[in-house]
Amino acid sequence: MLRMENVTKTYKLRRQTVVALDDANVHIHPGDFVSLVGPSGSGKSTLLLMLGGMLSPTSGRVLLSDQSIYDLGSNGRARLRKANIGFVFQTFNLVPYLTALENVKIPLYLAGRGDAEQEVCATALLERVGLGDRLDHKPSEMSVGQQQRVALARMLANDPVVILADEPTGNLDPETADDVMGFFEDCNREGRTIVMVTHDPRAAARAKRTLRLKAGKLVSEAPGAKALHVA
Repeated sequence: MLRMENVTKTYKLRRQTVVALDDANVHIHPGDFVSLVGPSGSGKSTLLLMLGGMLSPTSGRVLLSDQSIYDLGSNGRARLRKANIGFVFQTFNLVPYLTALENVKIPLYLAGRGDAEQEVCATALLERVGLGDRLDHKPSEMSVGQQQRVALARMLANDPVVILADEPTGNLDPETADDVMGFFEDCNREGRTIVMVTHDPRAAARAKRTLRLKAGKLVSEAPGAKALHVA
């Protein structure tokens, strides 16, 4: 499904070379649920962005279903993302002047769906995340947890086979975070592949596998949360 082959990412910072990811090899199988853990600056978000076709490697290859993502041009990568990948971010990235329904309609509009289909699909997705009574509310009129649920509904609009989540519970209270993780588990049971960056050991424990990074290197892999305690 998703593979990284000897992937390195470096940056230039004040005339010095910073290694964000160092010779990473990752194989994520269809239907997998993987948490990425490690200290801040260890390369977790860099790895996630590369898997999503958003950040090109300095060397090595990133593949989705045997297609080398960065051998495609920017338009080709955009089409690949739209057809296969849903993103969830800690900051939600909702359009503040649009309602919940309008925010969820955005990917449906970009996919060329008709107005009636957009309405039906977006409404059903918001009902699925428990916001059927908040369709006309703007982000400022909703709680943080409700905003995250709008983001989750929008993420599902293109029916992605892969979900990439960057700290999806980072701004949430424990009860709402538990609801979000239950949502991800439901998506995984439906056959979707999930890769999640998290600092939350409770969230990481609910994944099928945990990969731990340290200073840009993958240092351990274990089922569930067992890798959390490996230095």
